[in-house]
Amino acid sequence: MALTKQQKGSLIDEAAKKLNESKSAVFTEFNKVTVEDFKKLRGELRKVGADMKVLKKTLLDVALKKIGATFDPLSAKTQLATIFAKGDLSSVAGIIHKFSKELTKAKKGEVAVMAAYDFAEKRLVDANEFKAIATLPSREVLLAQVAMMLTMPLKQVMMVLNEKAKKS
Repeated sequence: MALTKQQKGSLIDEAAKKLNESKSAVFTEFNKVTVEDFKKLRGELRKVGADMKVLKKTLLDVALKKIGATFDPLSAKTQLATIFAKGDLSSVAGIIHKFSKELTKAKKGEVAVMAAYDFAEKRLVDANEFKAIATLPSREVLLAQVAMMLTMPLKQVMMVLNEKAKKS
């Protein structure tokens, strides 16, 4: 059933509002993904303050132009879902990447990130850069690794001094 001009206008306004309220947005192409799988993804996204919406590409294009974002949703070959994140890209990147890998592995469909938009920096993040962000360890793990790297030389000096003390 075709949408009326008024319905299209309200969908565009809603999308533009969500984009303005978000710190980042992720644009994903999907094919053969079931509603049940999307419900699981939406549940995971809600936990980090993100939301997902499937819009017609032409309506999304108008909403993006309305807020001045540079992404062409019309280049998508299949359906397009937009994930609106109130946090930065790293808050949702891991969730989306994990979901995509699980679907592909189970042969339940395909989800591919086309690009993401970082509203704080006002720049488009391509799929390769998004994948790099998605595969980074969590902030806590990175901090632990840095702390370990900083303490390792001190531990080595202590071990050398301990061995010297045993010899004398």
